[in-house]
Amino acid sequence: MQEEDTQLEATRARFSNVLKRHAELAERLSRDSDKMIFERLQKEFEAARASQTREVYLDGEEWNDGLLATIRERVHMEADRKAMSGDTNMMPSHHFEEKITYKVGSKVICCLEGARIGIQYETSFAGETCELYHCVLESKSFLEKMTVLEHTVPFFLPIREAENDLLSSNAMRFIDYVGELLQAYVDRREQVRLIKELYGNQIGELYHSLPYHMIEFVLDDYECKVTVSLRYPDLGCVLPTRVRAFAWPMIQLKNGVAGNIPSPGRLSYAEDALKTMSLPEAYAEIVLNLPLAIQQIFQDRSPS
Repeated sequence: MQEEDTQLEATRARFSNVLKRHAELAERLSRDSDKMIFERLQKEFEAARASQTREVYLDGEEWNDGLLATIRERVHMEADRKAMSGDTNMMPSHHFEEKITYKVGSKVICCLEGARIGIQYETSFAGETCELYHCVLESKSFLEKMTVLEHTVPFFLPIREAENDLLSSNAMRFIDYVGELLQAYVDRREQVRLIKELYGNQIGELYHSLPYHMIEFVLDDYECKVTVSLRYPDLGCVLPTRVRAFAWPMIQLKNGVAGNIPSPGRLSYAEDALKTMSLPEAYAEIVLNLPLAIQQIFQDRSPS
């Protein structure tokens, strides 16, 4: 028991350090500079949409590499038009002046000043709109690869890794993947927020990483302590692929001191629910079937 207590204290110390680090990193998210970038880009996107001559809604195969090449061409044509606007020998071109905004699912793609392509991502949860995020791509010429000039994507999501892996070889996939990362992050975050709101009085401890790709919580409002561990190796997923759920029934020792049994009982039904349902739905399923699961654990551990 003493060895288990030592391990538990070490685990608590590690979690305490994680929470401290979490607070420090979370503070970075609310820095004035980050807010200023968001506000500036948001105004720029609003201005681009206000000056548009047409908004095109794309669905399915209409969003493809050919269209992205067309958008990139329009960006350069607009930049060239502005550069030569002082040349009196240039004939006006209505084609150049047409400003089109493209709506692809939850993404808005538009041409920005200075040979830039802007993508605005709208995230949602349970049908309600959440945050807006931005990503601005710079396209200096068709001979050079596009680069991420600036963005408002949370710093703990791997947008730079995605840029290195995808942007030069498959720009369309890069744009879609960033949207998947953002939506999955918001979905995981909101699921955690919801179980805290609905079941906070039943949850003894809850820890999570900044991207919510590691989630741990403990239930100790029953005849046992239930520990749940969720891992999302793919940050674009909303369901965990690695799940562990254990029950530690409390027993009365001969000296009258309560303690955990040496080995926990695995809650397979809980793990299955967590892999196939949203976190709030899985939580309700776990609680509903927990009394029977605890009873079975006690029966299995009781001497025959």
